[in-house]
Amino acid sequence: MDLERRNEELEELYLLERCFPEAEKLKRETRLLSQWKHYIQCDGSPDPSVSQEINTFISLWKEETNETFEEVIGKSKLVLNLIDKLKLILLETPPYDLQDKIVTQYQGSILELQELLHCKFNTATEILLRQASTLADLDSGNMEKVIQDENITLYVWANLKKNPRYRSVRFSETQIGFEIPRILATSDIALRLLHTHYDQVTPLRPVPTSLQEHTSTITNLVRDEEKNLEAAISKEMQEECKQEENESNSVHEEEIKVEDQGETEVKMSSVQEEPEVTKCELEMKLISETVLAAQLLLLENAHEKPSDLDDNEVDLCQFTTLGGVYHLDILELPPQCKPMKGWMVVEILKEGLQKYIYPPETTEDFETEYSFPPIEVTLEVHENVIFFEDPMVARWDAEGKHWKTDGISNVSYKSEERLITFNLETFGPVTLIQDSHINMPYQSWELRPLDVNKVLLSVTTIFAEIQIQIKENLCMLASIKVNNKKHSSILEGRWMTPVSFITALKEAGLNIFPTRHSHFYVIINYKVPLTEMKAYRQMALLSSAFAFGWSRWNMLCDSKKVVFKVREHLRKEEPIEDPNWALLMFSGDRAQRLKIDEYSDTFSEALKEETEFHSTLYHMVKDFASEEAMEKIRSSNDQFIDSVGHMLLLTRVLSYS
Repeated sequence: MDLERRNEELEELYLLERCFPEAEKLKRETRLLSQWKHYIQCDGSPDPSVSQEINTFISLWKEETNETFEEVIGKSKLVLNLIDKLKLILLETPPYDLQDKIVTQYQGSILELQELLHCKFNTATEILLRQASTLADLDSGNMEKVIQDENITLYVWANLKKNPRYRSVRFSETQIGFEIPRILATSDIALRLLHTHYDQVTPLRPVPTSLQEHTSTITNLVRDEEKNLEAAISKEMQEECKQEENESNSVHEEEIKVEDQGETEVKMSSVQEEPEVTKCELEMKLISETVLAAQLLLLENAHEKPSDLDDNEVDLCQFTTLGGVYHLDILELPPQCKPMKGWMVVEILKEGLQKYIYPPETTEDFETEYSFPPIEVTLEVHENVIFFEDPMVARWDAEGKHWKTDGISNVSYKSEERLITFNLETFGPVTLIQDSHINMPYQSWELRPLDVNKVLLSVTTIFAEIQIQIKENLCMLASIKVNNKKHSSILEGRWMTPVSFITALKEAGLNIFPTRHSHFYVIINYKVPLTEMKAYRQMALLSSAFAFGWSRWNMLCDSKKVVFKVREHLRKEEPIEDPNWALLMFSGDRAQRLKIDEYSDTFSEALKEETEFHSTLYHMVKDFASEEAMEKIRSSNDQFIDSVGHMLLLTRVLSYS
């Protein structure tokens, strides 16, 4: 392949890949408009990105007292929405556009809102328990209350009768509840199970510093180059003006002077236009380089595995919390309301709601094993979460600020009833965890066009087949099969932005998005990040007219090359069972069509007859593509190409299959 043709192909690819900086510009504009959109909504809610507004909201809510549980739940919808907005801003904003003080501000606001919301739940629980005697059940004599909402489920039981034989606490004729020891059955206590369907206990993950440092360097280079360009433009314009002025002064005749002035205006106009064009070109080039660097960093693996873990601490790089958090508390029963001369009188304790310490700190007077045994707990697993294996249980260590697996025993899971039972030594927040990489490595994958600016990405794992539709700047879960059976999910049919979609998929237990540390926990087919990134970008460019698929030969070529199947696909109907795939091998700067097919006996890098090498995938497929296919590629939407590329970069199908 001669150098001249190579340069022509790379130049054409550069023009085609302008879609990535163009899409980034659109995303930046959308982020800048978000505050204005919130302002014109006029719905009374604060803008969480404005510190003054969110601080005022927090201060005013702190002043509100004596709110019932139902009132707090109503307010919690707004609070959770504000938290989600802040988290989304942090996730959607590229690291090179994030300032440290903004990250600190947003994460600080998130923590304040989380703490205040939990404090409000505690106060509302205390108000509810003060009325326990008036809400007592006629049969048992004890109080039981269940409050359900889309984000929260509360179970409260107050021990009013203190019957030593009443050991089994079950809520609303369900199996959810506790088996309590005699010491608790005879004490003035209440049991609370507050299931928040979200996780606000796990610490917020910091923005990776290496990513910030790397991209901030690029950003500084961008700013310096822009300043240099502006200075050069300014100098050039001054010189042009001076030159024109001198020429004008040297002419004495009126008619010629008029003509010269006209020429000066034309020249000045062109001088002003040229720098504007140059500046725009430079801006696009710099955005392109910044996006390229950020995409490359998405594929770089961490060099060290997290090692500073305590005994029994859950490694959050390996495991994910799913289904929210179950706040389990044994509480001291507050003084009860008493009727007196037509009034209801209640003693309000200054210290507020108090926890009952179990087991007590000193147990000298008791045989610990006999008197304070672990408490059996039965919980219901959230219906919108998929566990591919039996869930593991973890408890929150408030001192170490992490999840741990000790102090939990006799775990059993009934998958049909979605009930998990275990023994717990001490009460506190607990959660269910699953291996983040349970669906990795993938068994196969396919990317197939569906319509104009619309594709279907299918990823098949050992447990599931996940199909994702992508159109313009939106993604949707099209379908999911678990163990070859159709599985219904609340996410199906809901179009979301890529970042929101990926977050929702992870929270549902459908994690097919490796992280920088995933290679420590999964056997992967390592590929050089630059080669992998170039392949995803160029596959995204071609995705409106070509289908791509997994090839078994990708495992056998070296780490500097990738092999995958490709074929033209213009029809909207389902693909035929055995389509005529071509095998392409790509090294990042050279593409070729292989002589072998998927069913050959051995791997060979031999070039297919009557084909030639190219510098890009675009020019490789152009050799055998129809004019209609090439036209569809050239007319693809920028945001669509960017979204497809983003999904490929985050699923990493070439190295995790």
